[in-house]
Parts: sequence; structure tokens; C-alpha cells
Amino acid sequence: MSTTSPFPSTFKWGAAAAAYQIEGAWNEDGRGPSVWDEFCHQGKTYHKHTGDVACDHYHRWQEDIGLMKQIGLQAYRLSVSWTRIFPDGTGAVNQKGLDFYSRLIDGLLEAGIEPWVTLFHWDYPLALDRKGAWTNPESPRWFADYAGFVARKLGDRVSHWMTLNEPQCFLNLGYAHATHAPGERYTLPKLGVAYKNILLAHGLGVQAVRTNILRPVQVGLALQGNARIPEKETPENIEAARKNYFSLIPGAYWGQVAWTDPLYLGREPDGVAEVYGAAWPGLDSDDLKTIAQPVDFLGSNCYSGSYVRVNEDGTSSEIPFVEGSAMGSLDWLQVNQESLYWKTRFQLERYSGARKIPMVITENGLCNLDWVGLDGKVSDPQRIDYMQRYLRGLKRAAAEGLPLGGYFYWSAFDNFEWAEGYKDRFGLVHVNYQTQKRTLKESAHWYRDVIRTHGAGI
Repeated sequence: MSTTSPFPSTFKWGAAAAAYQIEGAWNEDGRGPSVWDEFCHQGKTYHKHTGDVACDHYHRWQEDIGLMKQIGLQAYRLSVSWTRIFPDGTGAVNQKGLDFYSRLIDGLLEAGIEPWVTLFHWDYPLALDRKGAWTNPESPRWFADYAGFVARKLGDRVSHWMTLNEPQCFLNLGYAHATHAPGERYTLPKLGVAYKNILLAHGLGVQAVRTNILRPVQVGLALQGNARIPEKETPENIEAARKNYFSLIPGAYWGQVAWTDPLYLGREPDGVAEVYGAAWPGLDSDDLKTIAQPVDFLGSNCYSGSYVRVNEDGTSSEIPFVEGSAMGSLDWLQVNQESLYWKTRFQLERYSGARKIPMVITENGLCNLDWVGLDGKVSDPQRIDYMQRYLRGLKRAAAEGLPLGGYFYWSAFDNFEWAEGYKDRFGLVHVNYQTQKRTLKESAHWYRDVIRTHGAGI
């Protein structure tokens, strides 16, 4: 390991994936249906693609661990399918589902790869969705009971846990915009009820994990949020970018601060009355005490960013897209190489506190239209360039002494990309969805060298 790297010695280099996006085996060995099974089977995704088979990871996990080991991953962020453990969300346990994750965890550990487990990555039990999903007042307890059970069964081997992945996305896309499962369009007051219950579910979930594991563990969650980047690094632009990043967004619950202030500071964000009015669900002191459980890292998914400038009249402007910018194959992914630096800096300045809670980039990656060339290789120089640009921003944060815990590239494998189906590929490993043949991309080889040098050569 190079001594010239500014990354802490404890910093983990990893990659991530999610159960529904890679496992397949959607109705095997007792697994129950999720909202994503129903959404896909209703033909609501790109070309009516489904996750029925996906990467067939359920049957090919041993091969996949071998590929992770070839890349040199130090950690792998996976998610547990709720309905593989509890087919109806509550009630009877499916032992075969639990056994799958137990084998997977053992296999990772045998390969020297640290498992980081996410308990909920969007595949909500269909049976509970039909009982009102996150608007049901029992929904936080449903999640906590599930979280506690999984923690009790796997906690002897798993030391890193995340309760929820991107609650902003699954709430707004699934229950307001109807572009993701379950395809609902809640009014803002009803959306607020779900928002509050999701926050409570996290808090109760953290308690359940800690209560059911009789040894020290690290717990957090993975929040979504694109960066805000000062167009020029002047004090005025930096402050304007910070203010924009921590602003509320009317009509939805996308705003970073709507989640992070209750979760990390135990308080309602400033301005909720003006932005949400009577639709604000209200978080009283008991709610906030439950929600703001101490976390061990600030997990954040970040792919892109917007620029912010101060105008001559003193107002500020956000510039979401710059004409002619480098883009991923999805229209929301603009390449902004400063994203990880500014996101990390703003988050840590506000929330790290005296405990120096580290930042973990729980997802970051580039979607592209990769294929296996005639030479049998998958050349993806744009992904390598993207990773190098973004990791240089994270390296800057490390050099400035900001506490960092790890980086997880999204994704370890090409996979089912939710409503976009199999069109867009994020993986370090190419997957032929007809034959299930795996091929390491050039970016996987490049990332292997980054890991070997602990980021010194970025």
C-alpha cells in the first residue's frame, strides 16, 4: 500500500448491488412477491423488462464472489430481499431465503470481502403494500421487526448495516410520480404521512439492529442527493451552493435537508411551514428522538451535481445542466467531476460533529451502453475517466482531512436498472442477459489497480 495516499488506512474500496436488480429467482424457494414484481409484470418498465431472472445471482453467487475477488474488492454492499425472508412482509419466516443470505455472507467472508448489508432497497412486500404500505401507522414496526430478525440471524458475521436505500427516491418516484413501483400518485399530505413513517422506520430499524446484535456494529443509511458545486470557488459562490444544497423543495420530499436534519440533528428543517403548509406531517419531540438514532457513518449516493453561481444583483442561480456536458446514457447523469468533493464537504461540515462521523460514498458510477467487442473485451474508457475524475474529488476531501469511511462503485454488475430495464449498464462486470456470461470490463481492471495502491495513483 502506497504511503503517499491521503485516504485513511481504514478506508474501504467496494462496489454495490441490490437484491431485485441482480438476484432473479423471483418466485423460487418460497420468496413472496414485491411491488417491483407486480409493477414489472404489469408492463410498466422499458420494453416490459422484469427482474424475474436479472443476473441470476441467486444461483451464480459463488461465481460472482469470485469476480469480486478478482477485482480486489475490500467490501461489497448488498441488500436483502424482504420477501425472501418474510414472503408476506410479516408472519412466517422463509428459512430457504435466510439460508441463501447466510451462504452469501459466508462466501464473501471466505473471499476476504467485507459484507455491508442494506435491509431495504426498494422491493417492498406486496402484501404490505396492499395494507397501505408506508402510510399504514404499523409500517415502521413492520420494518423494525424484519430488520431485527435479519440482524439477529446474520449479525454474528455482518458488522456494517444500512436500514434504507434512497428513501427520497422510492418515496417520490414510487408514490408521487408513479414512475417506479408501486406506481402511486399520492397527494402531498398523504405523501407526508409516508415520509414520516419512513423516517420512523429507520429509527426503529437502527434500534432493532443494535438490540439484536450482541457486539459492536456500524449502522447508517444510504441517502440520495446530487451535489451542489460553486461555479467558481469564491466565498460567495460556496455559501450559495451550500444554501442551495440544504434547501427544501416545494411540492415533494426531495430536498436533502428534509431528511438529513431530522435524521442527523434531531430537528425539523427550518422553513417547513412556509414550504409545505398544512401538508407538513409534523415531527414532534418523541418522533425526532426515535428518528435521530446515533449513526456511525453518513452514507450517501451521488452520481452528479448542479452548479450554483451568485448573480450581479446578489441572487443565486442553480445551473442543473450545462449545454454540451458529458453525460451518462440516462438523462439525469451529467458528469460533474467536483461532485464528490463538495457533497462530502457540505455533509461533513453540517453533520459530522464532534464524533467526526465519516462519510461513506455508498453509490457512485456511470451508466453507459457497453458491449463485448470482437476481441472479447469490454472497453469502457468513459467509465474509467468518470471514476478517476470523481475519485480525485474524494481524494481532495481526504487530503483536507475530512473523515472518510469508504467508496462503493455502483454497480458491481450490469443489472436491472428499475424502470429503465436492461438498457443502461453501470457495472464493472458485463452481463450477457441471454447467456449469463460475465466479462470483466476494462474499468474493473483499472479499479483493481486503484484498490491495490489505495488511491495513490488517481
